[in-house]
Amino acid sequence: MLFAVGSLCFLLGPFPGFIHLVGSAADGAVFFIGSIFFTTAALLQFLQSRGRDRIATAIQLVGTVFFNISTFRGMQDSFDSAGVNRLIWAPDAIGSACFLISGVLAYMAVRHLRSQDRTEWRLAAINLAGCVLFAVSAIASFVMPETGDALDLAAANWSTSLGALCFLVGALMLMPRRKPK
Repeated sequence: MLFAVGSLCFLLGPFPGFIHLVGSAADGAVFFIGSIFFTTAALLQFLQSRGRDRIATAIQLVGTVFFNISTFRGMQDSFDSAGVNRLIWAPDAIGSACFLISGVLAYMAVRHLRSQDRTEWRLAAINLAGCVLFAVSAIASFVMPETGDALDLAAANWSTSLGALCFLVGALMLMPRRKPK
């Protein structure tokens, strides 16, 4: 449930028109709140993990902490381009790299299950797709020092939203199913 709430925040935050509706401060807060939900979920997942899953969940947890840093700093608007890249973009890029590494490790651990346990394999594949999309977002959000503009703001926004959608689907797949009465 915590991953689902965090995913919804990251799905909503870059959605076209949302920032104009609520303002940049509220939009930044949505991202920060989402990152807190991600970190809480990742911590609980790490504490419950065993064996080879432990490394992937530890790396994911570190990534969420970097997202906490970048989204918290992103709520401030007093940085020049170099400051944005150093204080916001760099932690975001590191967090995205951690997510990508953890996603690859999780996928590698279950890739052989494609024909046996399709749910676990699908979950890992969907989460890996979300990790790739978050990495695309990190690259696209690099701020060009000459202009002060993101490399590709539209790509940063759509890849964040699609990545969050993948994480939301993955989170919903983890939810326990009710058995019919």
